[in-house]
Amino acid sequence: MKRKVIINGYEIDGLQFHMEKQPSGNRKVSFDFKVTSEEYHDITTLLYKNDFIVQIPEENLEFRATIYNYATSITNLYEADAVGDFRLELVEQS
Repeated sequence: MKRKVIINGYEIDGLQFHMEKQPSGNRKVSFDFKVTSEEYHDITTLLYKNDFIVQIPEENLEFRATIYNYATSITNLYEADAVGDFRLELVEQS
């Protein structure tokens, strides 16, 4: 499933989007997304903050979250025209 995910105002096209409730009742969202060499600095700077307002417009949701899990297929996207696959899991904060 594809969903638009907005993290601190930054719009991401989330692929393989999945949302579930944790035992605590908090939501966890997981999705993949592509990152180009042009976007790399903005994305990594955003993720280092690890304090997010997450909006999922199609679900009419907004909540505070932190990173639960994060992975990437590449660690250096500074080469021109490079594209990396990112996987991000965010968990809602109480």
